Amino acid sequence: MSAAPTISIRALEPEDLEFLYTIENEPKLWMVSNSNVPYSRYVLHEYIASSTNDIYKDGQVRLMIVDGAGHNVGVIDLTNFDPRHHRAEVGIVIASAYRGQGYAQEALRMLTQYARQGLRLHQLYALVSASNESSLRLFAAAGFECIARLSDWLWEAEKYVDAYVMQLFIKKS
Repeated sequence: MSAAPTISIRALEPEDLEFLYTIENEPKLWMVSNSNVPYSRYVLHEYIASSTNDIYKDGQVRLMIVDGAGHNVGVIDLTNFDPRHHRAEVGIVIASAYRGQGYAQEALRMLTQYARQGLRLHQLYALVSASNESSLRLFAAAGFECIARLSDWLWEAEKYVDAYVMQLFIKKS
């Protein structure tokens, strides 16, 4: 097993606009998100400018994944934050040039640590397409368990596919 890459996760900066624009406008990624339309630079600029990076105010937090040389390699999110029940949904995307190199695994490890120590969350979850084998492996390797299968949950490539609910308890009560 190779060593984990050196990365950091950090808040969005105005300089991230072009990277975010590329990620958000990649049609292949729309099937794993709740979006099916392109985003303009203006909309993304406004999103970056208005984000407080406070999950309690925004209901979500989006973090850049940056390699040891300072290059953006991906984005990792906590969304659908529920402060009452201390849980949030995880989303992650790695730019195609950086996939398969351990960036997602290390970013997920760091996000889980942040969720546990910084946010004091009880659990994280992800909805993963049954056709997304690499994401299923990623979450399973990080300790997430498949707790449910949602039939015909996602519309992909002109057909419905199942989705799995992957769950990780990070702070036992």
